[in-house]
Amino acid sequence: MSAAVTVQQALIAGKSRLDAAGLAGAMGDARRLMAFALKIDASRLTLVAPDLLPPEAQIRFEAAIAARLTRQPVSQIIGKRAFYGREFRVTPDTLDPRPDTEALISAALRAPATRLLDLGTGTGCILLTLLAELPQASGVGADVSAAALTVAQSNAQALGLGARAAFLWSDWFSQIAGRFDLITANPPYIALCEMAGLAPELAHEPRMALTDESDGLTAYRAICARVRDYLAPEGRLLVEIGPTQGTAVSQLMRDAGLVAVEILPDLDGRDRVVAAHAPKTASQTAP
Repeated sequence: MSAAVTVQQALIAGKSRLDAAGLAGAMGDARRLMAFALKIDASRLTLVAPDLLPPEAQIRFEAAIAARLTRQPVSQIIGKRAFYGREFRVTPDTLDPRPDTEALISAALRAPATRLLDLGTGTGCILLTLLAELPQASGVGADVSAAALTVAQSNAQALGLGARAAFLWSDWFSQIAGRFDLITANPPYIALCEMAGLAPELAHEPRMALTDESDGLTAYRAICARVRDYLAPEGRLLVEIGPTQGTAVSQLMRDAGLVAVEILPDLDGRDRVVAAHAPKTASQTAP
């Protein structure tokens, strides 16, 4: 057992270990991990800083710091990640919700929607955030990962949205029926040739949620090939993209017969979302 230390002393020591390993944002990470170890909100850390760190919390904190030194994301260590003002459970089976994806939420909320479909739903953060912001809406989240669907369902229950959200296994549209006035997706868009250059933290996230093992456009081709059959007349499709993919994904949408195609930026000004509408007349081949 380590010698008795105060919360502040342990926090500084943990931050120093993260700094020494070259991790950016070491103090922020250390604070989140300490709050996790103490089972308190991070906003209370200043209040308890002079207190002795309980032995069981010291063990949790040191284990959490050790995990972070392996480049495991903080959200996976503590089991949750904030997104659009809400907390979402995350696991190694799900892609972490990221601030960049909030650009898709903002774009989706520009117009009303009542029937939603989120493809590759993961934690369910896109679908559940939209349902929370659109009280009259209901929706479906689809994924090929049964483990991710379990996480999404638990997030729906925790947010009180279980009655308006359904989750099902589907390879893109393979098991989907009906039409929707809003379809969203944050598919795997990292090209295989880019994977080696990613941050080490991404090695802890599901590879299938990151890359298509090809050029990064496979999912967009699959979605655009069938989306007209599932969009209601004038329904919207919004997808997150990598910052260099706007032109290619826009063309796929136009080739699919969608209209009013536009590329939207994230808060850093990078291309992040491609949005489009179905025409006023629906496709005639709906399932």
